[in-house]
Amino acid sequence: MRITSSDVISLSQARANLSELADQVKGGAEKIITKNGESYVAIIDTQRLDYYHQLERERIHLLLIDDAGKGLIDVATGKVKDAQSALSAIKRRRTGAAG
Repeated sequence: MRITSSDVISLSQARANLSELADQVKGGAEKIITKNGESYVAIIDTQRLDYYHQLERERIHLLLIDDAGKGLIDVATGKVKDAQSALSAIKRRRTGAAG
């Protein structure tokens, strides 16, 4: 969606026209509210917000799948340590740094 200058509204204007802004947003518009001349918050339809949240969850899942794939490659190529050895190494480094 393209944001135009009419979609950017000061906080004081938004307070005065909230009902009208809500109707415009429900009709498909997105509004950027400014405070002291800087973008502050946005008003979007709840269905669009749900969609954005769904996209974010999917992005997180894709990142986790990517990390799991990298981990499997590390296992296949032998680039792994057992947990006990890794924790012991971390403790040794902390003790060495504190001493």
